[in-house]
Amino acid sequence: MIKILSYPLTVIYYLLFLITLVIFHPLQWLCFNVFGYQAHKKCVDILQFFLLKCTHVLGTRFTFNNPHSININQPLIIVANHQSMYDISPIMWYMRRHHTKFISKIELGNGIPSVSFNLRHGGSVLIDRKNPRQSLPAIMKFAEYIETNNRAAVIFPEGTRSKNGEPKPFQTKGLEILLKKIPSALVVPISINNSWKMLRYGKFPMGLGTHIKFKVHKPLKASDFKDKSALINLVETTIKSAIQP
Repeated sequence: MIKILSYPLTVIYYLLFLITLVIFHPLQWLCFNVFGYQAHKKCVDILQFFLLKCTHVLGTRFTFNNPHSININQPLIIVANHQSMYDISPIMWYMRRHHTKFISKIELGNGIPSVSFNLRHGGSVLIDRKNPRQSLPAIMKFAEYIETNNRAAVIFPEGTRSKNGEPKPFQTKGLEILLKKIPSALVVPISINNSWKMLRYGKFPMGLGTHIKFKVHKPLKASDFKDKSALINLVETTIKSAIQP
């Protein structure tokens, strides 16, 4: 019965989702080209708010547990497990004071209203995972931007999404570069639960009544760890300790 109900609700959700992206695409263009970075950033923040609201049609709830007071004038490296595209907007919305930027695959840089524009112009980096000669210098340049401007780099070190909630081993190369190039960063581990259930039946229909939970763990000063591999292992262990597949 629930799966049958999800068919019409998924259609409504996708319509709302697409309309939201189409409306905000020219608004982003206007803010970026006429008023500059701060206006564009505000526009993107509001976009994330409405994208979250769209999911309420599916009965989706979000809990973002962040008991920590994190300095907004310090660069961050936000490290999280990855279960679906529905990990992204909540992090952008609830961590918006820190100006979140993403390491994304190059394919997302074109063809998606609002999303592609923001990835190209909002401070994130697009990488070709099959081409280290492009991706590694791009991540280095991105890291320097994060360090200089006190932004928050978001990285999902698993590389690909978990389709059943089970965490995958971290691929550490990108994280190693960020730690090297952002020496003053606070590393913020985040555990994500249940977002994979949005796609429990695939992209159509979508799962109903999902309660997606985010747990922000205690930030760690990168400079406190001479051995960065020890820091990475600690972050991976911390994140996975709070995942409940």
